[in-house]
Amino acid sequence: MSPTTPPYGPESFPHNRLPEGVISVAEAPPAIELRGVTKRFQTRDGGGHTATRDMSFTVRQGEFVSVVGPTGCGKSTSLSLISGLAAAGEGEVFVQSRPVTGIPDRLGYMFQQDAVLPWRTVLDNVAAGPRYRGATKQAARDQAKDWVARVGLAGFERYYPHQLSGGMRKRVALAQTLINEPSILLMDEPFGALDVQTREHMQDLLLDLWSGTGAAVVFVTHDLTEAIALADTVVVMTAAPATVKDVVRVDLERPRRVEEIRLEEAFLDVYRRVWDSLREEVEITRSRGAARVA
Repeated sequence: MSPTTPPYGPESFPHNRLPEGVISVAEAPPAIELRGVTKRFQTRDGGGHTATRDMSFTVRQGEFVSVVGPTGCGKSTSLSLISGLAAAGEGEVFVQSRPVTGIPDRLGYMFQQDAVLPWRTVLDNVAAGPRYRGATKQAARDQAKDWVARVGLAGFERYYPHQLSGGMRKRVALAQTLINEPSILLMDEPFGALDVQTREHMQDLLLDLWSGTGAAVVFVTHDLTEAIALADTVVVMTAAPATVKDVVRVDLERPRRVEEIRLEEAFLDVYRRVWDSLREEVEITRSRGAARVA
C-alpha cells in the first residue's frame, strides 16, 4: 500500500466554498437547538436511567461545537436526540427551525465505529450515498473518485477495508459522510481509537474539508486538546445525567493546524477554563464509580 498521498489543504478544493447567502457564524441562524431536553431510558431490570436532564444549547449554521464531559454522562445521547435516533421525553429539539420527529434531511453522522462495508471496495463504499440518493452508477462513482482523492486515498480505490490501516479506514468513513454534503454533521468520538499522530492528521483533514461548507458540526470527544483545537465553541457537560455546565468560546483564528495551535498561549487559556469547569464533574463521576466498587 504505497501510492503517494496527495496534499489536502484548502487550496486543493476550489469548489469547497461557503454557500451563497451564508454569513458569519455569529450572525448565522440556529441550525440546532435543544431546549430543556430530558431523556430517560428503561433499564433491563425495569428501572429507569436518566441520560440527560434539562439540556439546552444552540449550534449556529457554520459553527463547529465540541461537546466534552465525564465518561458516561450522556454526551452521545445528545447526538441521538439531534439525529432523531432517540426522542426527547421532555423538552424540544429543533434542526433548521423544525421539530425533530425523525432523521432530518442533509444530516451526516460519523460514529465511533466506522460504517465501512467489508465486502465493498473503497470506491464503492464512498459511492453508496449518492447511489442511495438516486445518482446513476457512473455519476456516483465519478463523485466518489473525487472524494477519495480529497481524503488522500487516490490510488486505493480498488482496495478493500481489510487492506487498509485504521487511519485510512477513517478517511473512507469521512468521505462516506461528506460526499452527501450534510448541512448538519454529527461526530461521536470518530478519531478516538487512532494513535496520536494519525489522530492529528485526521483532525487537520477534517478542518480542511469542513472549512467553507457552512455545515454545523457537533463533535463529541473525551480529548480536551482535540475539542479546543477543532471548535468555535466548547460545551461542557455535567456528570450524569448530563446538562450544560458551561459554554466556552474558542477565539482562535482559522485556518488552524492542530499541532501548532495547541502551543499558543490563547489555546492554553481556553484549556485551563474548560478543565476548571470539567474537573469537578470528573471527580463526581470517579467518586460514584468508587462507591459502586466499595
